[in-house]
Amino acid sequence: MLNLLLHEKNKKVELGHKKFDIEIGEEITIEEDLARRDITINAMAKDVVTGEIIDPFNGQKDIKNKMIRATTKHFKEDPLRVYRVARIVAQTGFMVEKDTLKQMEELKEELTTLSKERVFVEFRKALESQKPSLFFDVLRKANVLKVHFKEIDDLIGSLQPEEYHPEGDSYNHTMVVVDKSVELTDDVAIRFACLVHDLGKGVTPKEMYPHHYGHDEKGVGLVGNLGNQIGVPNLWKAYGKVAAKEHMKGGIFSKMSPPKQVEFIERVAKSKLGLDGLQIVVIADKCSTRNTKMETISFAKLGKECLSKINGELIKEEYPELQGEKFKEKLHQKRVEWLKKKIEIESNKKKCYNNK
Repeated sequence: MLNLLLHEKNKKVELGHKKFDIEIGEEITIEEDLARRDITINAMAKDVVTGEIIDPFNGQKDIKNKMIRATTKHFKEDPLRVYRVARIVAQTGFMVEKDTLKQMEELKEELTTLSKERVFVEFRKALESQKPSLFFDVLRKANVLKVHFKEIDDLIGSLQPEEYHPEGDSYNHTMVVVDKSVELTDDVAIRFACLVHDLGKGVTPKEMYPHHYGHDEKGVGLVGNLGNQIGVPNLWKAYGKVAAKEHMKGGIFSKMSPPKQVEFIERVAKSKLGLDGLQIVVIADKCSTRNTKMETISFAKLGKECLSKINGELIKEEYPELQGEKFKEKLHQKRVEWLKKKIEIESNKKKCYNNK
């Protein structure tokens, strides 16, 4: 809400969101000033002398009704408002009025004039919200999702096996997963990894539906494409690529052989995302729409214990003559032996418990 003495009036003179003629003065009415605000809930002011709320566009009513509404047709003077509206919806859970969605769609071509830095700011705020999926749902309703988020848009209609994905297509699944990530972490970079873990499903040929063979490998490049398009930090892209490539293996970790498990642990532990980060992605993926229990996905703790107990210093002490590849092979071998013994001990504990 604004506290105004001097009022402002501006006029758009070029495409985009930067070129405006700005006029400031006491002769400009508060109503003229507020008419150029983006949405009604932002088009209110307070008289600093009397305390009167000036609300010519019924912003208070829209707050009560949880409605996002364009103040006037001036809404279309700034294409960034499309992403601001979507972000505000993610933060508030408000609905967007139909005519406002139409005005957002009419800005579709102008969205390409926005810098990726400005798009990223709104995108990041949406990921920081309690319901990030609403950001994408609003852009989808306004028919502008494809402009900056083509890889997300391509997930729409990408069918999945119903027995594993009752939530619907790959887009619906992704939205459920990114919302689940909010419950699991405050790290926005990991939330991004959850968002992009299944991007590879967007390029699966329709004749392969509902299967998506190789989508994990295909997704790596798509994470890079999306990240570059909206200017996400390099760390985010690194997280996302690991999530895309490794989430399937993380989901079947308990079914792998010990040698494969150790390979997975060693590989992921060296990545930027790490074992803990990938485990969050896998939990969000598998526990958001299925009956999978979170405690069944626990490769991070086991992996860190394995790496800690069977490390390079231990091998140096036992095999001082080994170097290079032979050293690495012995380290890997010892970790596999440790893991086999660990699995055997845990299995015997369960048998004893069940026999009581």
